[in-house]
Amino acid sequence: MSGSFVSPELRARVRGLAEPVGRLLARTGLSPNALTVIGFLIACLAAVAAGAQAWLLAGFLVIFGGVFDMFDGLVARATGKTSKAGAFLDSTFDRWGEGVVYIGIVAGCIFAGFDPGAILAAAAMTAAFMVSYTRARSESLGFVPGTGMANIGLAPREVRLVILTAGVMLAGVSLTILAVSLGLIVVLATVTTVQRIVATLNQASRQG
Repeated sequence: MSGSFVSPELRARVRGLAEPVGRLLARTGLSPNALTVIGFLIACLAAVAAGAQAWLLAGFLVIFGGVFDMFDGLVARATGKTSKAGAFLDSTFDRWGEGVVYIGIVAGCIFAGFDPGAILAAAAMTAAFMVSYTRARSESLGFVPGTGMANIGLAPREVRLVILTAGVMLAGVSLTILAVSLGLIVVLATVTTVQRIVATLNQASRQG
């Protein structure tokens, strides 16, 4: 696959380390869908914190929500409750939560009088959504089946999450650092979108 910073092997290793936590959460009785909604609510709290310019708290909530988000799938597998509906809700709330966080950052930058940050946050949100859209559309048309598209591109969601968290946490030190992290997301996400477009078109051409 095309040069992702997150290899399939690394994903499998992280998933393996997280499985005991997933089994523990399964014993609490929380359903996978409940965990999906909780993850979304954490993203909403991160957005509120960013809007209030509580940058360190916002960064903590962003990474906590991102890590927490992996557990709904793990709980689904541990309880045998995997379903297409659950996968749909997971993907939908993931994108929704990501968008809400960026809106919170836009608000925080505007209230701080830092217009470049607001513009870059809006651009980063658009670029990030294009990464997700190209995967969803390609897979819906039967290209790069399974989770193969997740392995294509420099900056899948995990990479963007790390960059965003670092930028938000350090925004209290300097909003310029936040701007740099957002600009990096714009560039890497755009490259990732192009990589996924090229991969899909190449597969389409091979299929004739």
